[in-house]
Amino acid sequence: MANDLPDLTAYDAVLFDLDGVLTPTAEVHMHAWASMFTELFTAWGIEPPYTEDDYFVHLDGKKRYDGVASLLRSRDVEVPWGEPADPPSADTVCGIGNRKNEVFSRVLREDGIAPYPGSLALVERLQAAGVPIAVVSSSKNAEEVLRVAGIRDRFPVVMDGVVAERENLPSKPDPAVFAEGARMLGVDPARSVAVEDAHSGVQSAAAAGYALVVGVDRGAGAEALRACGAHVVVDDLAEFLA
Repeated sequence: MANDLPDLTAYDAVLFDLDGVLTPTAEVHMHAWASMFTELFTAWGIEPPYTEDDYFVHLDGKKRYDGVASLLRSRDVEVPWGEPADPPSADTVCGIGNRKNEVFSRVLREDGIAPYPGSLALVERLQAAGVPIAVVSSSKNAEEVLRVAGIRDRFPVVMDGVVAERENLPSKPDPAVFAEGARMLGVDPARSVAVEDAHSGVQSAAAAGYALVVGVDRGAGAEALRACGAHVVVDDLAEFLA
């Protein structure tokens, strides 16, 4: 199938999502949740202990605070909701959620993260061909993830959650972030490529009018990604190097 894939160097630019496309960040999020809740459950004497199943049942795919409330409720623990501005030390749903983000940064520093080899190889191929590249991510941790992964200097433009908040841009699946990424890079979406692994990201890029939307199936499902607007779907970006 790889021989049927389009030549990405023929486009004006390629804009990549980060988590799940360039880096396996989900693993760091899983580790951060496990570390934070194990500490919390021990300190509060909560039983049974946190397990990996808790991540998939209560946390995966949910907004951070909703996940916290769901998991605590499963242990018959209720705490005040609090406010998003609560400090990580606050024993509220929001405080505990914010505590997880601190642990995420700590885990990232201590354990590090490496880009997917196939993704890095494609980035290098595009750079060698002089094709402009950028990152379009919803994450406020994008700069840190890119830096720890050792690839921050490869991307002249990073349109992330910090920029989105500053510019009041709605999140994916709205087209705003992919439209802004192209504007920041100085390219026309109608002559560019977007690479995404999430349903909402594919929808965002398709709605922003990208000439080619590539879906990377890290578990979202190839058919679902196509239904959301992906023109081609691959299991790994190394397939474009064949």
